[in-house]
Amino acid sequence: MDGDGPALSAPEAAPAAPPAARRRRWVPLALLALPAAFLAAFFLHPLARIVGLGLAPEGSLELGVLGRVLTDESVRSVAWFTLWQAVVSTLLTLAVALPGAYAVSRMDFPGRSLVRAAATVPFVLPTVVVGSAFLALLGPRSPINAALEAVLGSGAPTLDLRRTVTAILIAHVFFNYAVVLRTVGGLWSHLDPRLEDAARVLGASRWQAFREVSLPLLRPAIASSAAIVFLFTLTSFGVVLILGGPGRATIEVEIHRATTQLLDLPLASALALLQLAAVLAALAVYGRLQRRATRQRLVAAAHAARPPTSRGERAFLAANLAVVALLLLAPLLVLVERSFAGPDGYTLAAWQGLFDTRDTVLAVAPGEAVRNSLLFGASATVLALLVGGLAASAAALGDGRASRLVDRALMLPLGTSAVTLGFGFLIALDTPPLDLRGSPLLVPIAQALIATPFVVRTLLPVLRSIDARLREAAAVLGARPLRVWAEVDLPIVGRALLVAAGFAFAIAVGEFGATVFVARAELPTMPVAIFRLLGRPGVANFGEAMAMSTLLAAITAAAIVMIDRIRVGQIGRF
Repeated sequence: MDGDGPALSAPEAAPAAPPAARRRRWVPLALLALPAAFLAAFFLHPLARIVGLGLAPEGSLELGVLGRVLTDESVRSVAWFTLWQAVVSTLLTLAVALPGAYAVSRMDFPGRSLVRAAATVPFVLPTVVVGSAFLALLGPRSPINAALEAVLGSGAPTLDLRRTVTAILIAHVFFNYAVVLRTVGGLWSHLDPRLEDAARVLGASRWQAFREVSLPLLRPAIASSAAIVFLFTLTSFGVVLILGGPGRATIEVEIHRATTQLLDLPLASALALLQLAAVLAALAVYGRLQRRATRQRLVAAAHAARPPTSRGERAFLAANLAVVALLLLAPLLVLVERSFAGPDGYTLAAWQGLFDTRDTVLAVAPGEAVRNSLLFGASATVLALLVGGLAASAAALGDGRASRLVDRALMLPLGTSAVTLGFGFLIALDTPPLDLRGSPLLVPIAQALIATPFVVRTLLPVLRSIDARLREAAAVLGARPLRVWAEVDLPIVGRALLVAAGFAFAIAVGEFGATVFVARAELPTMPVAIFRLLGRPGVANFGEAMAMSTLLAAITAAAIVMIDRIRVGQIGRF
């Protein structure tokens, strides 16, 4: 009888898991090996070097260095400009985009999906393209000045908003309009319209029904979108670098200047620390807003939108469509027009110049920058898919705590400014075994680091939706983990994988903030080439910059169109 006792109590004693179960338990940890090593080598290590150089430039802790930087009047002026332009940009974006979010989400009209897609394109455009577009739109040779001269004659005033705060603010609204439209409009399109209808029946005006019923439900989405816009404008680099003038530098621009012009690495490190603290504070606020998001009854988007019926509703819709056309499409159309404009009329000279082999300010033919961008972008996409795919798989297979930890860890590069990442590469990757300074590999690595969070966010919801019993059944039948992934996960996640690839490529090919630090002179990417062309005088250089900006905009827009065509449901929807 004594020998039977252990056998009878075996289920209560929780025996060791069978070998197959133990292997499955270790699978998430094994999948995390490469993402963890990638994050440690190319994010945490450069970040630690920035902290060390900012706080201990001579090898020992010197908080006085950071104190002197923070009390410097010029640094305080830069920090103040960075803060207030971000606040004003956020408020302006909300003021312009919230009516558009209502029009697109609650009004049913022909071409609504096309308007939503067109409004998203500016968000994924590289910042140098946005800067180039507004240089063409707000400069002295813009169509606006041509129209003024046609109406008022040769004595018409010349509008030139280059190197002004106004140009920066308008460009930020252009760039971030889609954030509010998609974030707030996405929720608005699923709110039950009968809630407001009930308030109207009880005697509330349209404004009262919105204020008392819809606004409290929308407030978390509005606050979250405002936090995202504030974060993007706080870390704005390309737009401010191209459109801003003396005295209008953000912390990002000042880090670039301290590194490339002043060769003052301790100053750049201290500024990077200041920037990092501001970004972490913004991310903390955003996370708090996300946790406070309300839960409400949602309906299908098709049931929430209604055709405009009254004259006021039709006028409201027309006004918002005009805003989309003037604010979002006009700069891009002017960009295309400027790429063909010459001193004596329209010409193909700028486009032909892209593939001219003569000596240029780029040290290589401009067409080489196109080839470099496509090659680096494709390499970065493969690397981001590998790292992000493994991380997303580990998060989906692991327990809740591990899943959240992986998800948050890989979001860190997204919340860190690209300039800080590029500067970290410059000072950290110069010693074995990571002696990569001057290597062309740094460009796709930097681009992949920024693109990986988008890959994780695209793949993770799909992987989490896969019924675990499918994997268990395949394992019971003897399939090893790799075959389980190939036979079960891959067919289901395949389309999301294509969406993630499209996002990663669009981000990589247009990345500027980090690439401008690490790109070699003889291997410029398209954004770096555009910046260098804009920095040199001459009609030919400006025309080539416009032509290359148009080409880069077309490449990123094509990636977004591809995403919209292949995505399923909400997967890949911004």
